[in-house]
Amino acid sequence: MRALLDGVRLALLAVVRNPMRATLTVLGILIAVASVVTVDALGQGARARVSKQIESMGSNFILVLPQSSQVSGAKGAQGTGVRLTEEDGRAILRESTSVAAIAPALRTGVQVVFGDRNWLTQAVGTTLPYLLVRNWSVERGSQWTVHDEATRAKVVLLGATVAKNLFGSDDPVGQTVRIGRYPFRVLGVLATKGQAPFGVDQDEVLLMPSSSFRSRVMHTPPGFAGVLMASATSASTTDRAVSQIQGILTQRHRIENGRRPDFVVRTQKQASDLQGIIYEIVTNLLFFVALVSLVVGGIGIMNIMLVSVTERTREIGIRMAIGAREGDIRMQFLVEAVALSLFGGVSGIVAAGAIVAALQPLLGWPMPVSAGAVVVGVGASAATGIAFGFLPARRAAQLDPIVALRHE
Repeated sequence: MRALLDGVRLALLAVVRNPMRATLTVLGILIAVASVVTVDALGQGARARVSKQIESMGSNFILVLPQSSQVSGAKGAQGTGVRLTEEDGRAILRESTSVAAIAPALRTGVQVVFGDRNWLTQAVGTTLPYLLVRNWSVERGSQWTVHDEATRAKVVLLGATVAKNLFGSDDPVGQTVRIGRYPFRVLGVLATKGQAPFGVDQDEVLLMPSSSFRSRVMHTPPGFAGVLMASATSASTTDRAVSQIQGILTQRHRIENGRRPDFVVRTQKQASDLQGIIYEIVTNLLFFVALVSLVVGGIGIMNIMLVSVTERTREIGIRMAIGAREGDIRMQFLVEAVALSLFGGVSGIVAAGAIVAALQPLLGWPMPVSAGAVVVGVGASAATGIAFGFLPARRAAQLDPIVALRHE
């Protein structure tokens, strides 16, 4: 223990005597540890943000999309929706035990006008369960009624972005906006949702009954549904709900003899799994880069320590002449290498903290610095010091005292 403490003292004195060389020596370690901690914080923050965005799309969200199919020798267009209808949705809700709600969604771009202001946005024609499926609430005002759907009432709900751009700080509820040549009464304003995982502003939307949408915005066949949006009864029943939806639609659309289905079912879980794969690949790549930086920093430490052994050969000879053993000399130089590495590791953690503090306001999401990443960073720097400091320490310990004393 005394030899270890003496080694620590001598190592720290050597570092203090050459602060500039020590700083340049540990630069590689500093960059590597800062990269590890920053990448971990960035990855955790990004995952949490994207997970929140995926969850904001709806509770146990399931999306049924039309898919191109071979019909009479001709391939139907992807996304035409000619095979998805509102009756399909009613059949799914009636026959499935794992689907809590389902709603059609017809979508197109519209120019909304209020007074001397106008705004280009996305209009969605749907039914009452849409807000339940999307886990969305009306912040101000109220939703339309079943009577409004039956009578094709000219009523709308505005997304927060649309309301802000058309009305500013004024209350839109009860006001009248114009879409094309038709006036629509604003029933309410939707709660803020924020961005979807791929950067789309979910609040850039206008909702209206699908019956009114078909008759006044985009003329489509009766009962036409562009896509069907469903919500499973719980997260644990999502897979069962998907199987039931596929079975019901396969039967209703008479898909037999290995024919390709004219629909496809997507879930939140698939988006989350894809997100996880992407982040795992990116994180592994960045950690590999950090590992390369550690190796480069370790080689730098080894080179400097070899130079230090050469510069202090006479000192080593004197220590051996007055009784120092090989183990004492080895410990001295090994501790010095570890001290340099730890200095780089601690500096890297401090630098990572500064980087994370600067990135958080720019990116707009929290970036927690985990204790695990800090421990890994310090541990990796210490291990690098031991691995790359062993050769110089061994070389110093094996010097012949007589030859070392004669060294100039």
